[in-house]
Amino acid sequence: MKRHFNMLREFSVPLLSGVVVALIWGNLSPESYHYFNHEPLVGKLSFHFIANELFMVLFFGMAAAEITKSCLPGGDLHPLRKAINPLLATFGGVAGPVLVYFGLNALIGNSELRGGWGIPTATDIALAWLVATLVFGKRHPAISFLLLLAIADDAIGLAIIAIFYPDPMHPVALQWLGLTLGGMGIAFLLFRRKAASYWPYVILGGGLSWVGLFKAHIHPALALVFIVPFLPHPPREQKHLFEEDPRDLSPLASFEHEWKVVVDFGLFMFGLANAGVEFSGMGVATWLVLASLAIGKTGGIFIMGMLGKWLGYPLPSHVGKKELLLVGLIGGLGLTVALFVAGEAFTDPVIQGAAKMGALFSVGCGIFAIIGGKLLKVARKP
Repeated sequence: MKRHFNMLREFSVPLLSGVVVALIWGNLSPESYHYFNHEPLVGKLSFHFIANELFMVLFFGMAAAEITKSCLPGGDLHPLRKAINPLLATFGGVAGPVLVYFGLNALIGNSELRGGWGIPTATDIALAWLVATLVFGKRHPAISFLLLLAIADDAIGLAIIAIFYPDPMHPVALQWLGLTLGGMGIAFLLFRRKAASYWPYVILGGGLSWVGLFKAHIHPALALVFIVPFLPHPPREQKHLFEEDPRDLSPLASFEHEWKVVVDFGLFMFGLANAGVEFSGMGVATWLVLASLAIGKTGGIFIMGMLGKWLGYPLPSHVGKKELLLVGLIGGLGLTVALFVAGEAFTDPVIQGAAKMGALFSVGCGIFAIIGGKLLKVARKP
């Protein structure tokens, strides 16, 4: 049973199942889908609110945990010199889509679509890992390189969401961020007192952080991003990204280990809440988002990765031009975070649905990467 559960998680089945169910439901019966998604479900809370503002707290908390571990001594982003090339590629993977988006919007779009530039900036880590293992095998150095830049550009994506996508219907009320700072202060005091459980950090610090962000009209899903770095952890990281160390019983490791299954399977709920867009709603925003992910990500990662190599910061062993090109194409998988940002970037449901369709179509980047790996005869390392 455990092996089957792990296989479901490994192949992102819950997320993809939620997306498929939402697409079918949203196209066959859009009225009932919209009613289920937005009408009160638990008290005054809608299913969409529970998925995006409550569940996603854990999702982004997990991302913050991986970033925190990667920055520790022995982690994949420490020391900085070791991470220079993937960080340069990350910059290309963020700047490339933004430039393509603005360029294409100037040609075929309009001022209403300008705010969607942040949608194609982040990579869906789980799907990227799945496709990368199919292209390169599980032990190829290209996978660590890809995961590093995916983690880094998701960190940038978190900042973009917090800074550039406040709720347009409610002006930012910065005074409420004092509660978020208070939550961070509680987490710091717990850290100083060496609290041996992650629960007081999450409940006290995280709860206060969530209320502060919610009242400030800045996305409360980011609440744990400000708390997780305070969770006690070993002075050195012994494993690579997404690898668990059974000897590490720290609060940071326990939080990640105990909630990972919940997050992985809970992504069904996120997919169901956000992917129910109608195919008839495709428009200019669809092609802007898709082209920015497919062309901007691929080109940005490839160009900056090669520039880093030229500047003296080498690519990993067995990663040449064709591998780097495929890494860039896989980086164009923007499903989860792109759907989330699309929901925040546009208030017009028609434009929002069209942009979400572009995020969904980015799954095609993975299909083309698998085909490209075969055509380019990339050596796999099982």
